[in-house]
Amino acid sequence: MTIKEAQELVDKWINTTGVRYFNELTNTAMLMEEVGEVARIMARQYGEQSFKQSDKEVNLADEMADVMFVLICLANQTGVDLTDALAKNLEKKSIRDADRHKNNTKLK
Repeated sequence: MTIKEAQELVDKWINTTGVRYFNELTNTAMLMEEVGEVARIMARQYGEQSFKQSDKEVNLADEMADVMFVLICLANQTGVDLTDALAKNLEKKSIRDADRHKNNTKLK
């Protein structure tokens, strides 16, 4: 699935199953909540924290998909074409960081 297709699919789902978009502020808060859930899993699975009994049935891929879903909602609401935005962002990073990481002694 392309990013454009994902944006269209989410829009279709929101306008049928979801009834309507939550407002942008609500979706921003929801995005932070979903990112926090990914962070919790990462801290426990790859960091020093241990899982609580109630956290054992977590699914990292599903939580990452939740982040993408809400981010796509926000993009749709604000008129952002994520395909174009990502392409421009990667171009910016490629110019700005052309030698930055290659010359970073911390990465060698």
